[in-house]
Amino acid sequence: MQDILAMTYYWLKAGHIIFMVFWMAGLFMLPRQMIYLHPAANGSEEAALWARRMGLLRKVILSPSIAVVWILGLLLAWYIGAWSQGWFHAKLLFVIALSGFHGYMVAQSKRMIAGERPLTEKQLRIWGEFPGIALAVIVILVVVKPF
Repeated sequence: MQDILAMTYYWLKAGHIIFMVFWMAGLFMLPRQMIYLHPAANGSEEAALWARRMGLLRKVILSPSIAVVWILGLLLAWYIGAWSQGWFHAKLLFVIALSGFHGYMVAQSKRMIAGERPLTEKQLRIWGEFPGIALAVIVILVVVKPF
């Protein structure tokens, strides 16, 4: 029975890492696609193309990935008893921030598809750096467990 539980842990961990990579890839891509949509004229063929691409990114990569990352992450936290560990609380804070970033960028992309330009290209470039910084901090927290 111990072997089965141990294997379950490794499968959960592998799935969590795989879908975290998918989610992060989507979070890196969405602001970039928004930058490409920015100069396109409303109603143009180019704008329609970028709108379609952003919609697919949200539906095929971002939404499923965030759901699986959260489900598997919570199962892993329960499995290893991480709820009482400081590094996990810090990681959870950063994952909540990334989830908020995800929601914010999805909302902004929908506004852009509707013809608005709520963020400048410069703002989108700056926001595009946030997932990388958060990812670096999260990896350090998980691997090093500094507290």
